[in-house]
Amino acid sequence: FFICIYMHIARGLYYGSYLYKETWNIGVILLLLVMMTAFVGYVLPWGQMSFWGATVITNLLSAVPYVGNTLVQWIWGGFSVDNATLTRFFAFHFLFPFVIAGATVIHLLFLHETGSNNPLGLNSDADKISFHPYFSYKDLLGFAALLIALTSLALFSPNLLGDPDNFTPANPLVTPPHIKPEWY
Repeated sequence: FFICIYMHIARGLYYGSYLYKETWNIGVILLLLVMMTAFVGYVLPWGQMSFWGATVITNLLSAVPYVGNTLVQWIWGGFSVDNATLTRFFAFHFLFPFVIAGATVIHLLFLHETGSNNPLGLNSDADKISFHPYFSYKDLLGFAALLIALTSLALFSPNLLGDPDNFTPANPLVTPPHIKPEWY
């Protein structure tokens, strides 16, 4: 999924779409929202990797000067990752897709207001036709194809992209066995 997003960003950089400030800024916000949703979803299975991932990644916030430790304890809801932390992350993982859907509509609204960039750089004002039927159907077809692909993956192979350590009961005092100390 993120490969599609990175290709979309690369296409936007190549064709100079960053000049459309509103569209680009909403896109950056969308990228951050999708990354936050992916993170809080990664720690959801309540397994060994959930506790370890939530501990390590959120502990990076302790590097923020003056307020880092307080910020980490506020996110964790205590002095360590616990059931309350994962429950809070579950709520965010449920709510963020609705925010992402709304931001996507705004992203498309700004894009359709200005039109997309012309890859050849030619003035195409004389060739303009009514936007709605062609581009809207193109957007719907792409959305339907992506939805079918992701739904097929989720329904037919739900564990394909999973981590086997999430089937290990959570113990916040133990690092998952495949994490090697020499990596750090």
